[in-house]
Amino acid sequence: MSEQITIEKSLRDWASRVKAGQVGALPAILGLLVLCVVFGSMSSVFFTPGNFANLLTQAAAVIVIAMGLVFVLLLGEIDLSAGYAAGVCGAVLVILITEMDYAWYIAFPISILVGIVLGAGIGYLVAQLKIPSFVVTLATFLAFQGLLLLLVSEGGTIRIEDPVILAVENKNLSVSASWIFFLVTSGIYILTGLWKFAKRRKAGLVDSLFKFWLIKTLGLVAIGAVATVALTVERSNNPDLVSLRGIPYVVPVILVLLVGATFVLTRTSFGLHIYAVGGNAEAARRAGINVKMVRISAFMICSGFAAVAGMIFVSRANSISPTTGGSSTLLYAVGAAVIGGTSLFGGKGKVSDAILGGLVVAVIDNGMALLGYPAGIKFMVTGAVLLISATIDAISRRGATTT
Repeated sequence: MSEQITIEKSLRDWASRVKAGQVGALPAILGLLVLCVVFGSMSSVFFTPGNFANLLTQAAAVIVIAMGLVFVLLLGEIDLSAGYAAGVCGAVLVILITEMDYAWYIAFPISILVGIVLGAGIGYLVAQLKIPSFVVTLATFLAFQGLLLLLVSEGGTIRIEDPVILAVENKNLSVSASWIFFLVTSGIYILTGLWKFAKRRKAGLVDSLFKFWLIKTLGLVAIGAVATVALTVERSNNPDLVSLRGIPYVVPVILVLLVGATFVLTRTSFGLHIYAVGGNAEAARRAGINVKMVRISAFMICSGFAAVAGMIFVSRANSISPTTGGSSTLLYAVGAAVIGGTSLFGGKGKVSDAILGGLVVAVIDNGMALLGYPAGIKFMVTGAVLLISATIDAISRRGATTT
């Protein structure tokens, strides 16, 4: 009986938090489910393994840029140049490999270093000179676009043939390696959660949410198992010529970035400083936090993630062009972070929001393309979803303030 009361109390507590504005990723999860049901019922191709794999690779670069943007958005800032920063870093990577004969394991770190330097410059102008980030990154948006044109030459394209770089978006783990990857990641996730609850119990803390965590964990593991089954099915139309089975290489890449970024935000003093500055910069300054350095570091991280996205762009297109990272890339990335649950006002959000929001954006783009809708309609729908997410964020923030 006491256990039932605990569960009922936990449900009431959760409902109270939602009512108070702490909705988190709930709208994005519900939106993703609705979109999948709608597109799945209207298109016979949407739920096929081939389209699922394409959805993951299609969303990868935008998701990685959105991960970096989370660090900036948590401060209540914005980086409008992240898309073209990815293009510039991708161009550096391609030029180093194709024209200067550098190995990928040398060229790729250099491209990330270039991204970090670009971010440091942006962060310095915002933090030290106190120029609004919107103005600074709008200027660097144009500057990086021009730099990309100079590196690639207007109207030109530089192809890359490095097998390691190309494999990221175009190759898959073997079937056995895919299942090992699923089992290892699921095991680590479960053991990490159990270890946290064990530490809390050892400290004498009551954990009324253990069963909810267990239900959520089993649900995530089940989703992962279904996804692994789908991805290990033969996706090729001509398997005798070429076989397409297994989890795309880019999925483990994104998982590594997710784990690393989440650790930084939740398990380090720097991460706590990010949230503190985003929540109240003046209070953080009075508490002894170096607010300027936190801002500069956040922009450096954002551009570093953009450099990784540049590599993914290059891998998917097998080349670099003056339009890489342009067009709607930045808008989709910002939309992904906000739709996933990261607040535009700062102080609230997680790196995992970028993945969830990125999937929402990718599902809209992919599903409407399968149904034959023109690009204009896709942009309008994505814009509407972003506006709804921003409205929910504003309303929930106001509700949290007045509660």
